[in-house]
Amino acid sequence: MCKVQLKNARLRPFALFMALFLMNVSWAFAQLTVTGHVKSTSGDPLIGVNVVEKGTTNGTVTDMDGNFSLRVEKGKTLVFSYIGFLSQENVVRGNRMNITLKEDTETLDEVVVIGYGSMQRKDVTSSITTVKAEDMNVGVITTPAQMLQGKVPGLTIANTSDPNGSASISLRGASSLRTGEAMEPYYVVDGVPGVSISLVAPEDIESIDVLRDASATAIYGSKAANGVIIITTKKGKKDGRTSVSYSGYVAWDRTLKTLDMMTADELLSYAKTNNITQLNDYYNVDNPANTNWQDEVLRTGFSHNHNVSINGGNEKTNYSASLNFQDREGVVRGTNMDRLNARTFVQTKALNNRLELALSLNASIRNSSTGPTDIQGRSVLDAMYYYNPLVPVKNEDGTWYRNLNISQNYNPLSMINEDRYDTKEKLLQGTAQATLHIIDGLDWNLNLSYQNQQYIYNIYNTTQTQLPSVVSKHGQADRSTTENIRKQMETYLNWNHTFADAHKVGIMLGYSWEQADNNDGFGLRVYNFYNDDLTYHNLGMANNMDINDVISNNLSTLRMISFYGRINYSYKSRYLLQATVRRDGSSAFGENNRWATFPSVSAAWRITEEQFMKNQHVFDDLKLRVGYGVSGNSLGFDAFIARPLYGATGWFTYVNPDGSTSNYRMLGATRNANPDLKWESTSMFNIGIDFGFLHNRLSGTIEYYDKRTSDLIYYYPVSTNRYPYGTMTANVGNISNKGIEITINAVPVQTHNFTWSTTLNLSHNKNVVEKLTNASYSVPYIDMADPDVVTGEKVQRIMEGSPIGQFYTYEWAGYNENGVSVFNDYDADGNLIGTTDAPTDEDRRKTGSAQPKLTYGWNNDFTWKSWTLTAFFQGVAGNQIYNATRNYYNNVGLVAAGKNVLSEVATEQNFSDSNAHRPSDRYLESGSYFRLATLTLGYNFGKLGDWVNNLRIYATCNNVFTITGYKGLDPEVYLGGLTPGVDWRQTQYPRTRTFMVGVNVNF
Repeated sequence: MCKVQLKNARLRPFALFMALFLMNVSWAFAQLTVTGHVKSTSGDPLIGVNVVEKGTTNGTVTDMDGNFSLRVEKGKTLVFSYIGFLSQENVVRGNRMNITLKEDTETLDEVVVIGYGSMQRKDVTSSITTVKAEDMNVGVITTPAQMLQGKVPGLTIANTSDPNGSASISLRGASSLRTGEAMEPYYVVDGVPGVSISLVAPEDIESIDVLRDASATAIYGSKAANGVIIITTKKGKKDGRTSVSYSGYVAWDRTLKTLDMMTADELLSYAKTNNITQLNDYYNVDNPANTNWQDEVLRTGFSHNHNVSINGGNEKTNYSASLNFQDREGVVRGTNMDRLNARTFVQTKALNNRLELALSLNASIRNSSTGPTDIQGRSVLDAMYYYNPLVPVKNEDGTWYRNLNISQNYNPLSMINEDRYDTKEKLLQGTAQATLHIIDGLDWNLNLSYQNQQYIYNIYNTTQTQLPSVVSKHGQADRSTTENIRKQMETYLNWNHTFADAHKVGIMLGYSWEQADNNDGFGLRVYNFYNDDLTYHNLGMANNMDINDVISNNLSTLRMISFYGRINYSYKSRYLLQATVRRDGSSAFGENNRWATFPSVSAAWRITEEQFMKNQHVFDDLKLRVGYGVSGNSLGFDAFIARPLYGATGWFTYVNPDGSTSNYRMLGATRNANPDLKWESTSMFNIGIDFGFLHNRLSGTIEYYDKRTSDLIYYYPVSTNRYPYGTMTANVGNISNKGIEITINAVPVQTHNFTWSTTLNLSHNKNVVEKLTNASYSVPYIDMADPDVVTGEKVQRIMEGSPIGQFYTYEWAGYNENGVSVFNDYDADGNLIGTTDAPTDEDRRKTGSAQPKLTYGWNNDFTWKSWTLTAFFQGVAGNQIYNATRNYYNNVGLVAAGKNVLSEVATEQNFSDSNAHRPSDRYLESGSYFRLATLTLGYNFGKLGDWVNNLRIYATCNNVFTITGYKGLDPEVYLGGLTPGVDWRQTQYPRTRTFMVGVNVNF
């Protein structure tokens, strides 16, 4: 019996081996070696087509001749996929397969949102760039504008790391002499113009369309001179299912770079070397401190963001709702922001599906907190550099260290803790939309919108404050509130019809009415509190107030009525024509110029649709576009801009009949009337070429534009002998912007498991102020940009023939025999006659421009199986930055005054140089930089079980590295407004490097 068992045991491995051998033989005989050829509909062989057995990783790619070979079982399905072509599935029935893939026209057929409608990409005649949600920038984003940096040619964006700051944004150059809203693009959200983008959480955005030329923007008339940005949010699906999605991240911010200020030892050594004895008054000689004020002020900022959305529906009704919460700490102590956004949307059909009704309600609450960061000296961002390292943070009794003998020298930790600036912003928007399908092709649309925006500003300076204006007030509280209300109604007809399968015609006619009630508010300032326990929460506990501190706002009610229309024509998508016109009437302007007309026309020729191009194998797409349009700029005005305005100008004492006296307000003119004031008008010519090669694996756009703005509004000095007030708001100036924009999209590598896609955009713009003066109003130039170093000395000048941001400074020429800085000296005729240590205004010259010669963005997406890696680079070239921070902290006189200076002062400045800090081109530096702005690594788990449809995790680093020659904290300085390219010391928030980890999951 034992022998039988032993024999059986010996036979088991052999039997197992034979079974496996027979299984492999049968499997091998069941498999086929399938060979084949893949080509396009035009007969061209396709190289690098992915050929994969469905549901497996068994696959290959086609060779140079379009051939492939793959072992696979008979009856299995092969999936053929290739960029630019529709994927195709074929069942294996033999050992030979010849496949023809059809071109994917999704890019050409994708819907592009335009004003009051949409159209297919192939029919677009204007310059419009679309950025999908998956292509936008990733990071700790607070406004949608930050998501577009480097993504749209011609769109110049300078971001900030300040959680309460905002990015500067301009499209195709500055075209106004007014700042703020007047220089920024106009925003449209889900078809509603003028919506505050604070209502939109970045996670809720589906796509952003940027209308860049006037033939596209003219349909928005007087608000579109700076371009139009149309935001489309995510809506409910119609597949009969309800899905829940969550996305969230946590992030850490670290300061990218700090200034190299003198340490306590360096400062003492410098003072000893140069016999500076005044320092003895500012610190304990026997026990000096060694305080690094940047370390005391700065921290690691922690942020987190969470977004939950629900969407679903069917063919008749769909819905969506989302809730977003963001909490962000700044790297400067005391700077914080938290925001809660909520969006709801429901859409349904009625009247036998001929009536579509949509309702949405959106809300946002934002809390911002900061310390003083504005006025020279009274800024935490300034004081953490200039405050003396020889003194401690606190005195022995626990109070903040201070020395009132030092001018404008405030302990930054005291300002952070004792001077608080808090703002609450509340936004509420409701919209109702209706579309009636009257007959096939004819739709009537009605949009109603209401938006309420409230700001509550709170300031409290405690009893321990060091700020001189309030140090004697024993606690001071400021509270004010402002409310803006916007009501809007738009109705328009859209008619589309195709004749004889060749002539496609579209007509849109519309009317809109809107009213904006802005700046409705009041405020109060009180002081002298018993303690600081209630801060600004109970003003009635104060013991004093001053009637001069009562804040009253001027309610501004503006109304606008508009009529507009558009006609589109397309012949077989080959010849395309579009014309628009808008007639706007606004109560803001003078009685003689309340109405204006804004027309545009554009045409396109899709050359690849011509018969003579059908047999060529070079271009997959080739379209020529030409357009011209006129748009206006009515943004940033109040209701009184063209009217005479009177206000309180002081007090006078009135003697009553009984001999007693009373104080009464004096009323006087504060603005002149100008009945001829009209719109700033911008005309633009645009020509562009869209192209595609190699089955659209290489595609792009080249644009040229000529943008000219006339009737610029500025505040000109006038004689008070003729006018009640000393300045007149008038139309005088002209500005031109000319530029070239290039976008290139490519898929350089595509294999079975790996794909590399890349996008590069380049922009060049030349800005010139053409005119500032006419026969009635004259100003030879406008000096701008005071670096707050030497009183009255500014470093920029707006003048004819030069761009906005033209640096106009002294020319530094080295040192004289006494080691004092000297500057080039010019005579009245402009001839160089030598050098001087006491330059005058006539010695100033053009020394550089803040306008970049090149702005670029380069995005790279790498995909390997379920892994994704995104590397996004961006930068500018050819611009100058005035380093006002370095200018100020190179002042050798600061040491004797009790302040700190840069470490370089000891080696690069002469102590006897009383001119070291004079503003000049010595502090003008190249602003060019190349930055790896975003690096993201992600992994997609796909579907997990029956309840997770998709799961993705990722890690992102922002501001990975920067290549630049700039000596300041960061070369990405503010490029908007009338003073671009200045690195202000009191407002420049430290640039940070951000590390974040996030997850996206759909249930």
